[in-house]
Order: sequence, then C-alpha cells, then structure tokens
Amino acid sequence: MDISALSAAELANRFANRTLSPVEALGAVLALVEMWEPKLRATYAFDPEGAYAAARASEARWREGRPLSAVDGVPVTVKENIASKGVPVPLGTVATILVEAAEDAPPVARLREAGAVIFSKTTMPDYGMLSSSLSSFHPLTRNPWDLTKTPGGSSSGAAAGAAAGYGPLHLGTDIGGSVRLPASWCGIFALKPSLGRIPIDPPYMGRVAGPMTRTVSDAARLMAVLSRPDSRDHMSLPAGDTHWNDLDRDVKGLRIGHCPEIGCGLPVDPEIASAVDAAACTFERAGAVVEQLPPFVTPEMIEGLDRFWRARAYSDLMKLPAATAEKVLPFIRAWVRKAATYSGEDVFSGYAQTMVLRKAANDATRSFDFVLMPTAPVVAFPAELPCPTKDPERPFEHIAFTAPFNMSEQPAASINCGYTKAGLPIGLQIVGRRFDDLGVLRISRAWERMRPSQRPWPKPPIGN
Repeated sequence: MDISALSAAELANRFANRTLSPVEALGAVLALVEMWEPKLRATYAFDPEGAYAAARASEARWREGRPLSAVDGVPVTVKENIASKGVPVPLGTVATILVEAAEDAPPVARLREAGAVIFSKTTMPDYGMLSSSLSSFHPLTRNPWDLTKTPGGSSSGAAAGAAAGYGPLHLGTDIGGSVRLPASWCGIFALKPSLGRIPIDPPYMGRVAGPMTRTVSDAARLMAVLSRPDSRDHMSLPAGDTHWNDLDRDVKGLRIGHCPEIGCGLPVDPEIASAVDAAACTFERAGAVVEQLPPFVTPEMIEGLDRFWRARAYSDLMKLPAATAEKVLPFIRAWVRKAATYSGEDVFSGYAQTMVLRKAANDATRSFDFVLMPTAPVVAFPAELPCPTKDPERPFEHIAFTAPFNMSEQPAASINCGYTKAGLPIGLQIVGRRFDDLGVLRISRAWERMRPSQRPWPKPPIGN
C-alpha cells in the first residue's frame, strides 16, 4: 500500500479504525518528499520536527476517539504567502526583509484548530506576480509530469507537491489564476472560491485562498475547515451551514455554457480545445443542456488589469531602497518600469477596466448554471520562463480565461480533462454563479466520475 497516495478521506478512515496512525502517514509522505525534492524543489520552511509533534498529538486524539475534525492528522502544505506564526513570509523575493510572522493567517489558524499536520510551506514566484515558479528567493520549482516544464504559478510548490504526492491537502492563493493555472498544468484539482468564502489576511480585491488536491472530495474536506469565519477579513462572507461533503449531483437538465474562446490573449492550443470540447460533449450526453457561450473579454479589459497591477507593483517597489529593489527578478522590474510614466488617469482607467471585466463576466455567465472553458490557452511551458510570452509588455496573455472570475468573485475550479500527445495535463475550468461554491464542487465531482481514465501520477525520478 502506498500510504502517501491515500486521500484525506482514506487516511481519516484508517486513523479511525486504527489500521494506520497519523505518525505513520506523515512518515510515508516525508519519505516521498525526500525522494522528490532534489529535483522538484517545492518546499519552503520544511518542518518535520514540528510536524511529527503535531502528528503524535493527533495520534493520541484518534486513539481516544476524539479527533478534532475530518482532517485531524492529515498532512498538509501551505503556500508561503499565507502566514504561519514564527515563519518569515518572503513573498518569493529576496527583496523582502525576513521577519517571523507574529500570528497565523486565518487559513493556517483553521488548519491548526482542525488538527491538520502542516509539515511545510510551499514556493511561489516574486510577489506572486508570475504564472511560473521563477523566483529570486526560492529555487526553481519544476513540474513532476515533466521536469523541464513549469508547474505554473503563483501557487507553484503547492501544485507540484500535490501532483507528486506530498500528502493529499495543499493550500494556495489566487488573484488572477494562481491556483487554477498550476492545477491545470499539474493535472490536479483546485477551487478558487467566491471572494470571502475563505477568510484571509490581508484581504485584497480578487485575492482568495483555495484548496489544491488530487480529488474533489479532498478539496471539499478542506473547504469545511477553511470556510469558518474570521473577523480579520472584512470581506469574509457570513457563516453558513453548507454541507461541503454532499457532492452527489446529477447533471441532467442543467444549463451549461461552453466557452471555447474568451476573446483575447493567446490562441487556444488545438489539443486543449479538443479536450474541452470533448468534456462539453460528455456533459451533454449525460443530460445537460449545453449551449455555446460567445467570447466576452476584450483586450482593453486585460490591458486595464495589467495597468492597474503594474501601478500597484510599482508603488510597492518604490518604497524599497534602490539596492533592495534591484534584487527583484529582472522580468518583474522590467514589467513595473512602465508604470513610472503613468498619469493618475492611466491608473484610474486601468482600475475601471477591472470593474468592466467584472460586469462582463457576470453578464455573460448569469443565464447558465455553470460554464465550461479552458483553464489556460497553453500547456505547461519551459520552467525557466517567467510566462509563456517571455515579454514583460505582454505578461498576461495567458490569464484571460481565469482573471475575469477573480474580478466577478465567482467560484471557478480547474480539473484535469485530458493530456497532450506529449503527456502534459490539460485543465477544464468550471465556473459557477457567485456564492455557489458547493455547486462548482458538485459539478466537478460529476466530471471526475464521467471523465476518461486518468494516467498514473508521476513517480520520483531514479538516481537523485
């Protein structure tokens, strides 16, 4: 039995019937991490000692029949920009002054309250502003399906770790695609929930934390823990009684939009288009009413988002001493440089386009129960590149499918729907109405049951 490949549900069942302990589960995961890490480089602040202490405490609770939650004792990783008390938060860049976090951010606090075993943080690129793993602080994280490729970003280490088997539960963040893009390129499942569904600190427009797992049911288990309220997030949603583990749903009669082209950005790779089309046909055969959804995103919307984010990043970099700012990745510095010429009108008009994008996404999708589309127009690209275009003047050509739903606050998931001839995973994005996070999980679970057989997960390279 490969303990490291067990789902969170399988682990909890074995903990309950005493055929496996949290300490044994952690040991199996850490053994696999040791095999992968020389090549994958997905971890930061790796803490086996602290994890074993947490696993022993969980083992005692299960022995006494008083586990704290359904994820008590389950190994988990957390993206490094989600603060853990006592651990510095470098934000992926050597420009950050390393200071130990004073307290746990809300998601980490919820995980600890639930008894989950956090054994490591995971890597990200500078300031989370790349869809690759390129970082001036962390080593280059690679994709376990093909070590020459990127796992994506900015939740780079979380996606790579999930695909490689670093335990069943991983947590990332997403402001324009940062859990869904790496999920697509690593063949895993990720949910970008509605804004405020998972409290986070500091909160920011469009920024969410989201589960990254191999299965939909494991993501649902994480949502049951992470969606609990926290007053530190002034945009968090009210507490509800959502039954996160109630995932059974028949797709018959659902009105589903199929959006093969978004309207701008990079052209969709033919292999991706074919896989997403096949998924839409599968839903239709299962009884859903599938209708074509025309493109609804314009270049002006994505350019406005780019302008607003450049101005924000420029403001942050200008607060740093010049010598410190020079440590930031050259690509990021080249990207923000143009913002030095922006007028107030340039910045405001960029922000205004984020509102236009928000309305466009809502208007286009509101008549459907759910919408299917590619997660990304391209598959995983070379690990050394900052983005598919390699051009700081065109850095967001690949996020036109994902960014709209950060602005509209709608839940959106990425789930594997096939592979290229070269064996790289292809992501299907499933978008729901605002606040219908459970609905997106249910339809994702339906697809998980309907989709063609998945290929075996990657194994650690021999001869590390």
